[in-house]
Amino acid sequence: MDYIEKVLEKLKDWARRVIETLLGPEEEPEPELIPIPVRDRRR
Repeated sequence: MDYIEKVLEKLKDWARRVIETLLGPEEEPEPELIPIPVRDRRR
């Protein structure tokens, strides 16, 4: 069974590479900006 899992993992990796080559790399969503509280010292 371990051999089959290794073969399937290699096939998944190969398929991902082929898809990336044909369609370009998978787009990652932009990370959300986290607001940082700042103390306002203008008084």
